[in-house]
Amino acid sequence: MVTAILFDLDGTIVNTDPIHYQAWQQMLWKYNIEIDEKFYKSRISGRLNPEIVKDILPELSSAAGREFADEKEALFRQLASHLQPLNGFAELIAWTELHQLKRALVTNAPRLNAEFMLEVLGITESFHQIVLADDCVAGKPDPAPYQVALGKLGISAEKAIALEDSPSGIRAAVGAGIRTIGIASTHDPDVLQEVGSFMAIHDFTDLHLWTLLNSLIEPDLIRST
Repeated sequence: MVTAILFDLDGTIVNTDPIHYQAWQQMLWKYNIEIDEKFYKSRISGRLNPEIVKDILPELSSAAGREFADEKEALFRQLASHLQPLNGFAELIAWTELHQLKRALVTNAPRLNAEFMLEVLGITESFHQIVLADDCVAGKPDPAPYQVALGKLGISAEKAIALEDSPSGIRAAVGAGIRTIGIASTHDPDVLQEVGSFMAIHDFTDLHLWTLLNSLIEPDLIRST
């Protein structure tokens, strides 16, 4: 029986990748670096900012790298004022409430970004626990954020399902022993399954998702609607 669903944020609840891509393009233009979608997906998507900056702009000092990342995230927030969740998200939250499942948000997003997105989407109160990479010993793809979430919810990995859109996020959740569904908003479904997700869907309206979730609830807890 599943008792909790753990959600990633960027690319899972809301498809922010086009906005992040635009922000990274604009910031890297200043250094005469042009990027395409392939570069973005392989070198940027799903990674933490310190790792990205060190990889792409190794000439920057630690302080300059932090300033660059802060400026990039401020630009993201400027561009992202009209976010909408993926189709079916509200229905999924309602379903978890109906069946009294716990919900946690587990994200690599910087604190200001996470707070901004939750407010814009109007879902700040939708989660029993919020776990940021900033508060853990390591971010995704390390399993630490998901291990922290399980501990805060007081459940074992076998009682949880994770929803993730990126290879690094899937590796983190699977590394924590959690069955993981890939959200193919930003990556090919085959890629998500190759790195460990047991199912890949495009959004929360997918009938395969609902068939699975309803099969994981004990029959005596299923209420007629």
